[in-house]
Amino acid sequence: GFDSVFFSCIYWNFSFGSSSKLHNGVSGIPLKTLGKAPFSVKKRDATVAAKLKKGKKHDYPWPADPDPNVKGGVLTHLSHFKPLKEKQKPVTLDFEKPLVEIEKKMIDVRRMANETGLDFSDQIILLENKYQQALKDLYRHLTPIQRVHIARHPNRPTFLDHIFSITDKFVELHGDRSGYDDPAIVTGIGTIDDRRYMFIGQQKGRNTKENIHRNFGMPTPHGYRKALRMMYYADHHGFPIVTFIDTPGAYADLKSEELGQGEAIAHNLRTMFGLKVPIVSIVIGEGGSGGALAIGCANKLLMLENAVFYVASPEACAAILWKTAKASPKV
Repeated sequence: GFDSVFFSCIYWNFSFGSSSKLHNGVSGIPLKTLGKAPFSVKKRDATVAAKLKKGKKHDYPWPADPDPNVKGGVLTHLSHFKPLKEKQKPVTLDFEKPLVEIEKKMIDVRRMANETGLDFSDQIILLENKYQQALKDLYRHLTPIQRVHIARHPNRPTFLDHIFSITDKFVELHGDRSGYDDPAIVTGIGTIDDRRYMFIGQQKGRNTKENIHRNFGMPTPHGYRKALRMMYYADHHGFPIVTFIDTPGAYADLKSEELGQGEAIAHNLRTMFGLKVPIVSIVIGEGGSGGALAIGCANKLLMLENAVFYVASPEACAAILWKTAKASPKV
């Protein structure tokens, strides 16, 4: 812990003394005698009151007894991305509700079989086959807006979920060297089969608290400048660059515009066209407009199943064309 000292109640009292006369009914110093009038300042002692306030101890992610054989190397203890203490709640999309109804029937039949001791195996097998067939039919004929909803699924694996699954070691690198570190973009060096890569990706949260911290995966100019710094670093050392795209778009608030959001994106686009190292970009969820392109100008662009890449979101297009975001399924 550390102590902070706050100074308050500092009073400086000055007393100005001078001779004055009543001149034309006004109390003051005549102008002709102003230069000759004695002017004295009496300074009193300053009063200082100090109050000690005890601060909180900094919570470092490094454990008291780190395991040197942990997957990803001992430096992974420095990462704030830890397994969730509570399991993520299942989220059912609107078009998946028919599947939920079949699942409920299966649960009810199994419970009845356990309570009565009767054999309901034929009914259970019938429901399981019905569920599998409904699942295939549903995901075989997805509409575009349904694919968008799957790409935005709250429980979809994030950038760091993929990174810690595919790398042997990963060390996160922070900061844009201008005093900022945008948590919506994560960068770092990772190894796969003893070869080093520079990984850059947009990170969404796994729950409400993380989403607020990560700004729902919407980077500010600081995030794109951090990514740019890492691209220069990778190009200098000859590390191939792998970017993971998962963002609704660049953060479009007033502060980001004042800090040069458009300039930061344009600078990244121009730089990525001129890098000597190979670049591979993977859309793992949502690829929203220029916010995705700022780390997506690559030699090879890949997309996971049910991922999306668009110029503007369906809701934004519907608001322009039909004056309401509710018309997004028409897009």
